[in-house]
This record gives sequence, C-alpha cells and structure tokens, in this order.
Amino acid sequence: MIFWIVATALALGAGALIAAALVRGRASAAPAASYDLAFYRIQLKDVDKDLARGIITEAEAGRLRSEVSRRILAADAQVQAHGVDGGQPPRAGAALAAILVVVVAGGAFWGYLEMGAPGYTDQPRAARLAASDEARTDRLNQSEAEERFGPPEQKATPPEDFAQLMTQLRAAIEARPDDVRGLTLLARNEASLGNTSAARAAQERLIAAKGDDAVAADHAFLADLMITAAGGYVSSEAETSLRAALSLDPSQSEARYYLGVYYTQVDRPDAAFRTWEALLQDSPPGAVWTAPLRERIVDAAARAGINYTLPDTPRAPASGIGPTAEQVEAAKGMTDEGRQDMIRGMVDGLLARLADEGGPPEDWARLIASLGVLGQTDRAQAIWVEAQATFEGRPDALAMLREAADRAGLSGEDAE
Repeated sequence: MIFWIVATALALGAGALIAAALVRGRASAAPAASYDLAFYRIQLKDVDKDLARGIITEAEAGRLRSEVSRRILAADAQVQAHGVDGGQPPRAGAALAAILVVVVAGGAFWGYLEMGAPGYTDQPRAARLAASDEARTDRLNQSEAEERFGPPEQKATPPEDFAQLMTQLRAAIEARPDDVRGLTLLARNEASLGNTSAARAAQERLIAAKGDDAVAADHAFLADLMITAAGGYVSSEAETSLRAALSLDPSQSEARYYLGVYYTQVDRPDAAFRTWEALLQDSPPGAVWTAPLRERIVDAAARAGINYTLPDTPRAPASGIGPTAEQVEAAKGMTDEGRQDMIRGMVDGLLARLADEGGPPEDWARLIASLGVLGQTDRAQAIWVEAQATFEGRPDALAMLREAADRAGLSGEDAE
C-alpha cells in the first residue's frame, strides 16, 4: 500500500508541475512583441542620429520614420491584444494541462501494470530465494488446503447399469481390500464420477497394496486427485507424491506439469519455466496437458525475466478409431477366434497404457470402439464416461469419442 501512495504522489506531483507551466504560460517574461517595440524605438533614434551626421537626407529620414512608426503601431497593437501572457489562451491551457496530468499519471500506472510486477517487493536474489524457501516450509497440508481452496465436489450421475457396476465394484473392494486390479478401476471410475475424496482414498490404498511395485503414474495420479480437491493448490502431501513419481520416472509428464505449478506457487517462476519448457518439448501432439501448459508458460517466463516466444502448435498425427493398417493386414487370414484374441491383446495393452500414462483422445476412442467389437459394452461405457471427464472442454476430442461410442453400440450421449 505504501508503494501505491508514493507512486500516486509522484505521478500527481509531476503532472502538477507540467500543468502549472501550461497555465502560467510565459507570464513571467515579456512577450515577443514587446521586444520588437523596444527595437523599433531604438531604430527611430538611430534615424535622427544618421540625419544629424548627414548620412541620410531629410527625405530618406522621413521615409524611414514612417516605416518604423508603422511597425511600432503594429507591435503595440499586438501587445494590447494579447497582453503580457504572450497570447496563451487561459481555457485551452487549463484543458491541456488537465489532459496531460491524466496522461502522465495514467500512462505511468498502465506501464507498470503491463511491464512491472504489482505486489512484489524490490528484493535482491538472495532475499527472493529465502522467501521461496519459507513458502515451501509453510505449505498447507492437504486437509487445510481443501478447507481453504477446495471447490465442492461435482458428482456426475452415471447410467443405471454403470451405477450398478460401481456398487458391485465397491462391494468387491470391501471384500478384497488389497485387490490391485479392483482398486485401480475403483480409483479411476470414482474420479470420473467426480467423487474425488473416494478416488483419492482408493488410490492411496492401491499404492499401499502395490508397495514397491507402485509406478510413477500411480503417485502422479494421487497428486492429481489431491491438487484437484484443493482447487489447484499443491499441498505438502501432493508435493511428496509428485517427488515420488519423478524419483521413479523423471519423464512422468503429469508430475512434471504439476511440479511447475508448485514452483509458481512458491515464487520460483524461473524453475517453473525450465520445467515446463522441457515438458513442452517432450510432449507429443494432442497431449492433455499441452493446452494448459501453453497458457501458463508465457506468464512464468515473463515473471522470470525471460524473453520467450511460444512455438507453433504441432499437428497431431493422423490416427483412426480402429486398428492400424499393419494390424488390419495381420488380421487377414485369421480365424474369428484368432482375430478376437488379437483384439483382446490390443485392448489389454491399450487399457494398461492409458491407466498408467494417459494418452491422446485417439487412443481412448480406439479403446472404446475395440471394447464394442468384443461385446464388452459395460467396460466400453465405463471408459466412455471416464474419457468425457478427461477431455472435458475439448469439443473436438469429445466428438471423436462420441463417434467411437456410437460404433461400440453405446448411446453416445454425454454423461450427466
């Protein structure tokens, strides 16, 4: 607040000085016509001197007196008309002064808001690093972050058959609390339904059940659930999960993205920019984190004092909903049972990869369509619901997924 008071006083003071000069005009000095008048009077005296010395004749002296007198009358008329202010229009001067005060003060504030950093104190590098370390130490825990920043859960209403499957899945987990496969499905599907707290509890149980077999994606998904529940705030527990994910796999994309978010929250935009720039270079076209990453990296660069220009958005490679050309060729000549086995292998591999690493909408669409081919419409419906939550706000991706749902024999309607 002190900064704004001082800045306002300086801006208004500078504008007042300019305004005063405009309003006063040249009142403290004689106008130009006054100097002309004094000069012409001297010329009249010089004419008399030249006539007395015989330099000019009487006729020439009379002609010169007439010319100089005419100029004296003109200069005197100008002085009488404009007065001692040199012709400064009082109203125009006051209006121009007011405009300049607004321009000077407003321009100063606009320039600071555009190029400065409101709210930041002028600190040396060591003080900023010390403040960042203090911010890391004082991070809120998860419960505090959810209480302060967490939005209310927005639970989706699934189709009746899917709701029944979820009820059965929850009951199965209660009977077999260490079932890794069941906990994986439970955590993902609770998250897709908006049950963030239940999804987080299931994911924590999954990591505990896996023990040393837990992979980076498991910890990254747990951090994602925590950060979502806290309204985007990276709590101390969420940071721990992010570090655990990156210790297992330094290239884990979601963890790298959220680590950049953490750096911005502890006033380390330089570290956030380095993290995000490397992630943007490593990201495949169509990755779900690319859009928010591109929105935030420019601001991080500006806060870090880095002149950065976003690269052009790469085009995603063409990818159909069904199997690849190589897979279609390989399926020729197979028996029906062989083709079904091949599709099941594709589905299992794709399902595992999407659960661990995520993927572009093309892969989700291929999985939904393939489950439909296998007649597993319940699983296809579950993936369809989860995909809608994953790609919410991306009409192009949702259109592709809806087409796949139609091909799988689903209703194709959005989850409520």
